[in-house]
Amino acid sequence: MQDFLINQWNNFTNSFYRNFIEDSRWTYLTSGLINTLLITLGALVVGVVLGFAIAMIRTTHDRTGKLGFLNAIAKLYLTVIRGTPVVVQLMIIYFGIFASVQINAVLVAIIAFGLNSAAYVAEIFRSGIMSIDPGQMEAGRSLGLNYSQTTWKIIMPQALKNVLPALGNEMITLLKETSVAGYIGLRDLTKGGDLIRSRTFAAFMPLLAVAAVYLILVLGLQYLVGKMERRLGKSDRR
Repeated sequence: MQDFLINQWNNFTNSFYRNFIEDSRWTYLTSGLINTLLITLGALVVGVVLGFAIAMIRTTHDRTGKLGFLNAIAKLYLTVIRGTPVVVQLMIIYFGIFASVQINAVLVAIIAFGLNSAAYVAEIFRSGIMSIDPGQMEAGRSLGLNYSQTTWKIIMPQALKNVLPALGNEMITLLKETSVAGYIGLRDLTKGGDLIRSRTFAAFMPLLAVAAVYLILVLGLQYLVGKMERRLGKSDRR
C-alpha cells in the first residue's frame, strides 16, 4: 500500500512539473487569466450601461406609452441577442463586422460579450423596476417630482436592492461565458489550459487547473455579492 501511494505521489509530481513548471507553462494560465478578467470587467461595464439604458426605454414605454420607436428597436435587439448563441455572436463580430479592420481581439471580445450581457441585464433591471409598487411613482409625483426625478430618487434605489442577486448571477455567468473567447484566437484562461494540453498531451491536469481557477473566481464573486446584499439589508433595518 505504501509503495502504491508513493508511486501515485511521484506520478502526480511528475505530471505537475511537466504541465506547469517545465518551460514555464504556468504562464499560459496567468496570461490567459489576465485576458479573462479584462474581458469580464470590460463586458460587465458595457452590459450594465447599455442594459440599464434599454431597461429605462422599455419601462418608460410600458408606463407612459412614450418612446415607441426606441422600444421597438430594444425589443428587436433583445430577441436577436437572446435567441442566438454567444459564441456565434462573437464570431460574427470578429470574422464578419471587424474582418477588414485591425482591432485587438480583447476589445472585440469585450464588445461581443458586453452586447450579449446587456440583453439579460436589461431584463433584470426592467423586472426590478416593474416590481416596485406603482403607488411609489404616484407618491413621488404628488410630492412635486417629475417622472425622471421620481425614478432616480425613489424607484431606482429600491429596484437596485431587488435585482442585486440576479445581477450577481449574471456576472458569474458572464465570467464563465468568456471561456469561448478562444474561438477567435484569443488566449483566455481556457485557451491557456488547452495550449498546455497540446504540448504535454495530458488533458486532466491542465483542465483541472482551469476549472479550479474558475471556481476560485466564482467563489470570490459570490462572496462580494453576498457582502453587498448584507450591507443593503442592514441599511433597510435602520
